[in-house]
Amino acid sequence: MSRVGKNPVPIPSGVTVDLQGQALKVKGKRGELSLVVHDDVEVTKTAEGLSFKPRGESRRARMQWGTARNLARNMVRGVSDGFTINLEINGVGYRAQADAKNLKLQLGFSHDVEVPIPAGIQIKAVKPTEIEITGSDRQKVGQLAAEIRSLRPPEPYKGKGIKYSTETIRRKEGKKK
Repeated sequence: MSRVGKNPVPIPSGVTVDLQGQALKVKGKRGELSLVVHDDVEVTKTAEGLSFKPRGESRRARMQWGTARNLARNMVRGVSDGFTINLEINGVGYRAQADAKNLKLQLGFSHDVEVPIPAGIQIKAVKPTEIEITGSDRQKVGQLAAEIRSLRPPEPYKGKGIKYSTETIRRKEGKKK
C-alpha cells in the first residue's frame, strides 16, 4: 500500500479545485494549473481535500497512485505559495542581469549567454551573483534552474560555476610536485 497515496491533499483557502472525470484544474492567487490523471487512478473530492485510490491491484496502478497524489499536491502548493529555487554564481567576472524577457549571464565565455524566460516564471537577480527563480509550476521552475546550471556547472578545484544555494561542492586537491 502506498504511504504517500493514501494521504489526502488538503486544499487551502483561496484555492479552487475543479474535477471533471480525470481532468483536474487548480486555480489560486498565483495562476492556474491543470493535469489529466492517469486512468489507473481514481480521484475524488472530499471534505478533507482530494483523495486518490488505485482502480486495480496491478503494479502500474499502485505506482501511478502515489505519483498522481504528489502531482496534485504540487499543483495546489504551486498556485497558493509558489516554488522558489536560488542559484549562486561563483567565479571572477561571473555575473547575472535579469530583465522582463531575458536573463543575461557573463560566465567567462567570449560572449554573453542569454536565457529566455518562459511564461509563468519570474527571475530576479538579487545580487549580481545570485539568481532567484519563482513560479507556480514546480516542474518548469526546476527544469529552468537545471538548464541555467548546466551552462557552467561548478568545477571541483576552485568551485567556479553556477550552483544551487543548497548544494555543496566536493572540492579536490590540486596537483602535487
